[in-house]
Amino acid sequence: MKILCLLLLISDTSENSSAFYVVNVERNGKIIYTWKGNQRNTHIGLYDLQTKQNEHLYMFERDLRIISCSVNNERTLLAVSFRQYTEEERVSQLLQSVSKYLTLLIEIHPINNVRVLKAVDSCVRVQFLYPVEGRNTSTESHLLLVSEDKYIEQFDIHVVAEEEHKVVIQNSGQLPRARVADDLIWAQWDMMEQRLFYIVPKESKNTLKCVQFYPDENFNSILESHLDISVNDTQLKLVNFGYDSCQDQDVASRSLNLQVFTSKAGGLCVCCSLASDIPDEITYSIYFLHKGYNKTFTVSLERTESHQLKEVAFMNLDYYVAAYLPGQFLHLLNIQHPDLLCYSLFLTGEDARIDMLQNCSIRSPLMSTVLDCHVGSMYAVSISDSALLQFLWNSKRDSERLAALHCALLRFQHTEDLEMQIIWWISENLSTCHSFDPIQEFIIASLYCKMCPETHSLDKLLPYTSLLDWIGIIPGVTCATDIISLPVLEFQNPKGFWEKLTSNLESVKYAEPHLHYHNNVLRREWRNLSEEREERTTTAYLRNIFENARKVLAHLDTWDSEERLVPLFQEEDYQQQLLMGLLNLVHRIMKEVWRRYQLHSCIFCFDERGSTGELAVFHIMSRILEAANGMCMPLPPGFHTLHLGLGVRCLPLHTLLHYIDNGVLHLTETCVRKLLKDLDDSEKNEKLKFSIVMRLPEALGQKVCQFWNHPINANFIARKYVKLLLEKLGKRQRSRPMPERLSVPVEFLPLNYLTNMLAEIEKQGVQPYEKQGHVNVRFVEETALKHTMTLLGLKYS
Repeated sequence: MKILCLLLLISDTSENSSAFYVVNVERNGKIIYTWKGNQRNTHIGLYDLQTKQNEHLYMFERDLRIISCSVNNERTLLAVSFRQYTEEERVSQLLQSVSKYLTLLIEIHPINNVRVLKAVDSCVRVQFLYPVEGRNTSTESHLLLVSEDKYIEQFDIHVVAEEEHKVVIQNSGQLPRARVADDLIWAQWDMMEQRLFYIVPKESKNTLKCVQFYPDENFNSILESHLDISVNDTQLKLVNFGYDSCQDQDVASRSLNLQVFTSKAGGLCVCCSLASDIPDEITYSIYFLHKGYNKTFTVSLERTESHQLKEVAFMNLDYYVAAYLPGQFLHLLNIQHPDLLCYSLFLTGEDARIDMLQNCSIRSPLMSTVLDCHVGSMYAVSISDSALLQFLWNSKRDSERLAALHCALLRFQHTEDLEMQIIWWISENLSTCHSFDPIQEFIIASLYCKMCPETHSLDKLLPYTSLLDWIGIIPGVTCATDIISLPVLEFQNPKGFWEKLTSNLESVKYAEPHLHYHNNVLRREWRNLSEEREERTTTAYLRNIFENARKVLAHLDTWDSEERLVPLFQEEDYQQQLLMGLLNLVHRIMKEVWRRYQLHSCIFCFDERGSTGELAVFHIMSRILEAANGMCMPLPPGFHTLHLGLGVRCLPLHTLLHYIDNGVLHLTETCVRKLLKDLDDSEKNEKLKFSIVMRLPEALGQKVCQFWNHPINANFIARKYVKLLLEKLGKRQRSRPMPERLSVPVEFLPLNYLTNMLAEIEKQGVQPYEKQGHVNVRFVEETALKHTMTLLGLKYS
């Protein structure tokens, strides 16, 4: 399946493909196109993408090659530039005194007067400015005229309404005009935002400038950026000022291929490619002006032919810039975090093939839109979610998997079905991803996607990956990164795109990279909180954290109220209560894994061995724990209990104990208590229970050991009690007269001495097991006698 899918917006429906051609796209999304009639007349039409309606604008009663065409917002004026004759025709017909190109301004409401704007031998492009949406009909229109002689000027046109709704140009003389730019060597029109980008040579470097046109009829130069791009062209290259395929192909073979793209998040990119002299190699650069560096990619080509035109086509997909070379590759580059190459998806072969775009005459006039200038067809372009997920399942390289994973999580809406498919892929490929942890990446990318739209500028501080130093190697592709100067903005109080771009530039200046979040900060905070709790301090900061944690825990019971698939126990775990922001994501992973392996909701028991599905879930939970520890991330209450329970069911004893000793499995009160109560005291279970009891922390051991009524456990408790009493006595023990002997029924001098000494210590107020009143000297004495009698094979009464 193809990653990029196209939706045809407008195309030729006639048998002769040359009879239909798209010549311009206006700000309102309406498309101007031309076609040849039966008498070889040249027609101009307007197609509305919203209503799917066509409108006939004008007809020339001769066969003309339209170069550029634009209609004003009110559809009362039409500007047209065309070539009257070729050079050969002028010579053969003795028309040397007739200009080669003609630019007209035509009244079309109704069709009336025609005014000549330019009659010259150099090519001219035209473009009407459009006001903001919703503005009332204006009596003034503004037209940009771009000359091949490397200048741009603006015409101001006043119109008046006469009888029967006729609209005519008011001024019969010359139209007022103003110079916009001079000496330019490249220009691009952004019709959606009414911006003009152009490049002028300046000293040793070329300079990119931008002019913003405003609804109040003013325009200002607001951006300047130096580009280290060598341009030796003598011919002006224009982008989005009409689409003349013949001229574009002539210029492309010897000219700079360059386009500027902007994103909704304030990204500003310059994409450029020059035809390479090396037969099997192509180079293109992406200047991420909002980040202050550029990346140059060199790709070794396959199956190249000497006559093949090697020009990369660039497409604007908002979050991505696409570099596309038909028959070779498709490269999707993340605009928001271009420094992390793990998000650049490089495709070759069938994955990179776009069936309807098999030539290099491709332009991206609007965001997520491409125009095939060769055949005059226009398409909406998008990333196919189904193809991307299939690519994720089929990929073998970590670089492809990581890029596809993040693309799927960040580009598509977070539906349960999408998350389910990704989680299933993760569960199947945990052991095959060698250079990254897919669980960590899923959690971070999901959290990033949910938080950033709600919190302004958060994405500048939270890179959505745990692989900040990861360098992916793409076979056949090399990448070089160069630091470039940041663009200079020349206005105050920016709005819209310019405000977001300003924020990005300020972030580069003052925040990156030293203010970027790193989990070392969280680790330090976690450690400080743990130390505060151990010292029993109750600072306002700590109380606030625990209060927030209680609020989160209060909502845990609402998870899966209809179907509680995963038996996570609601237990108290103070460390887990410190940070609860990611619990829902982990719970979502657990739920889908539980479904995938068809486990029951009441599986938490120890009377039988676990299934292969439970073993698989156990290993997935181990990887979740590893990922959480790597990010210093909390886990849902009950996670460790369930993990330990599956370990008891699925692992042999020596492996289970190895997991416990190495911190993979955590001994929780809920699980240990259930294990001690539910399992009988067979020889095998005794060994398991005693091995668990021996590993319990002191505080937990005091709470749960009472649930195992067994001589081994009683002996263990007694030994521990004696040890604690003696340790608490410490240096206070001195030689003293022997206390009076307690009234004990057994004449066993060593035991009598021990019990007398322990009783003396108890009298001093030392009591290790304050909450367990039955554990005292008498308990120790009885346990010791029982144990001795058992060893001697005697019956204790």
